[in-house]
Amino acid sequence: MTKLFIPALGGIYEKLSCLAYPLVRITTGLFLMPHGATKLFGWFGGDPEKTAEFFSKIGIEPAATMVAAAGAVEFFGGLLLVLGLFTRPAAAAIVVLLTVAVTHVHLANGFFAYKGGYEHAMMWAFFALAVFFRGGGAFSVDRAVIGKEF
Repeated sequence: MTKLFIPALGGIYEKLSCLAYPLVRITTGLFLMPHGATKLFGWFGGDPEKTAEFFSKIGIEPAATMVAAAGAVEFFGGLLLVLGLFTRPAAAAIVVLLTVAVTHVHLANGFFAYKGGYEHAMMWAFFALAVFFRGGGAFSVDRAVIGKEF
């Protein structure tokens, strides 16, 4: 058993550790949803037409269709992660989307996000990959309502 630096916290860690994975899954979904909302609905200052122009400029065609697809994966895939519904297929779609974002948009800009780099897109891709490996978990619609996970 692992020895703690502050043994008195052991009880808290034990009681709350069941929330660690749902926190990662839900946060990943919640943080992706606004990105999809900018592409699908123009929320948060987004502009689907300007995004399509950008996609076309970097060679992602048909641009308008790909913007809609990317927005759907981010928004609805993120929502599915939050709910823990069809968790693995949603996570897989997110991993594919973010891998394309890393390789086609951000990689040439280096690592750091503030320079347009791949830092955040790759981080969220790895979080989604972890969710893909783990599935919905105990606090998911997949397990609680459907009774099965993919």
